[in-house]
Formats: sequence, C-alpha cells, structure tokens
Amino acid sequence: MNRINQKLQENKKLLSIYFTAGYPNLDDTAPIIQDLEKNGVDMIEIGLPFSDPLADGPTIQASSTQALKNGMTTKVLFEQLKDIRKTVKIPLIIMGYFNPIFQYGVEAFCEKCKEIGIDGLIIPDLPVDVYHEKYQAIFEKYGLINVFLITPQTSDDRIKYIDSISNGFIYMVSSASTTGAQSGFGNVQTQYFKRIADMRLKNPQIIGFGISNNDTFTQATQYAKGAIIGSAFVKHVTHEGIKTINKFVNSILN
Repeated sequence: MNRINQKLQENKKLLSIYFTAGYPNLDDTAPIIQDLEKNGVDMIEIGLPFSDPLADGPTIQASSTQALKNGMTTKVLFEQLKDIRKTVKIPLIIMGYFNPIFQYGVEAFCEKCKEIGIDGLIIPDLPVDVYHEKYQAIFEKYGLINVFLITPQTSDDRIKYIDSISNGFIYMVSSASTTGAQSGFGNVQTQYFKRIADMRLKNPQIIGFGISNNDTFTQATQYAKGAIIGSAFVKHVTHEGIKTINKFVNSILN
C-alpha cells in the first residue's frame, strides 16, 4: 500500500509541511526532511522550484527564486533524494508545476519518483481532465498518487469528478487567493469546510493555504483529516535557519 494511504488510515489529524527544495541553501533538502520527520510531521511536500509559480504567494515565490539561483534543478533534486528512504519513513510528495515535469519526460519523472521512494505528486496546473486522459495510467504504473486541488469556487460536480479519479486525498485550498499565512478563518471559509465535509467524499481532505499556527491548524482539522503548512514554515527557515525546526513544529502541534 502507498505510504500516503497508510498514513491516512491513522487515527489522528495529520500535519503536512511544504518547503522549497534547495532553500535556504542548496544542500538543505535532505536535512530538512529528516528533521521534520524526527519532530513528528506526518507528511512532507517537497516543492520543486519553478520560475513562474502561479499559485504561490510572495514567500514561496521568493524561496523558489533563491533555490533556482542556488542551482536547484529536477536532476539535482533527484540526486539529493536518492538515499532518502534509508532514513525517512513518512510519505513524501513532490509539489511542482507541470512544465519541469514535462521537460524531464512525464514517464521518466514518474519512474525516477518510484525509484527514490516518492509517494505522490501535486501539480496545480495540470488539469484533471488532461491527467485522466493522458497521464493517469503512467502515474498508476509507478504507484504514484496524484493529488488534486479544489477551491471554494470548484463546483460540486467537479469535486465529485475529482473524487472519483483520486486515490489518496484531496487538497482543499482554503481560499481563492495564493498561498500565504493568515491569522484565522472567517465564517465564509468555515462554511466551505463544512460544506465539503458534508459531501462525504470517498477521499479524505487536507486543507492548505492560510495555515500558520496552532489556532488555524485546529480550526482546519475540525473539518478535515489534516492541514498543510507552507509559507509559515518557509518564513521560519528564512528567519531562523533550519536548526530550529523542532520549535516550529511544536508551535503548531502543541
């Protein structure tokens, strides 16, 4: 069974952390992953930096720009992760835009992911219909879960369609904006969380965008299986370096 599915079966609310590969420094990728697992994170999204990150707010955009300047590429990332499964057991997901994956070769990319122990992909700009028609068979051949995003504007019919071709979790974007931390969720967002929960989808939902502290994590996981934190973590390593990851994770979970 895929590690993502195993993790989703655990009787707890899940914390997933996103960070940009190759940031703050090129060789920080593996140490960050190892440290996050050691401090109780359930799942990790490894951001593959791209020059035009449409869904990302200023914090993650800046980290992507710096990572590219540091020399991060798809090939470098795969090299950095080639031995990661010797030390890390939790699910690892690569989050990135379709262009670098397409340039690498979709099947070659998926094959490499399987080889190094990646469990899934999140590709915000790959339309679900295109995935279903052209790439689903390739992903399944290499045991990869493709995670789709839904927003408050996604229609019920579309959500049901996404649910029908998903086999892991659905990434529930908390608002229609780009990524970024916020202080709390308003009534409109809470109603949206509740509406999706009431749909009783077959795939659990994990909420991302706008989660930055224990309050927003608790609010989000009241309605979903887990929550994803990206910008707040990237800000933390920007200002405090990678030696105090335990402090950040503790502030979310406790």
